[in-house]
Amino acid sequence: MDEQKAAAVIDNVLYRADADFVKSNSGFSIGGVAPIGHRVLPIVILDHHLEDLGTIWAAAGTPNAVFCLTPKQLAGLTHGTFEDISE
Repeated sequence: MDEQKAAAVIDNVLYRADADFVKSNSGFSIGGVAPIGHRVLPIVILDHHLEDLGTIWAAAGTPNAVFCLTPKQLAGLTHGTFEDISE
């Protein structure tokens, strides 16, 4: 991800989250952060290249669990938008 591109999309500065921030805001530990079910709803930006893929895999709440879905489903579940944020 190009941090400058992502920051421009949300018109704000990005900060790297530490493990405590991730856990308190998402409810998940790093390594298993699911895209849905967060305590605090995040702004979700999806790289537009994901739209070229048929199936993608996402963490399912633990470091050892994943689930599959389409990029369109991910965008719908997370209210995410597809943007050009790749390096």
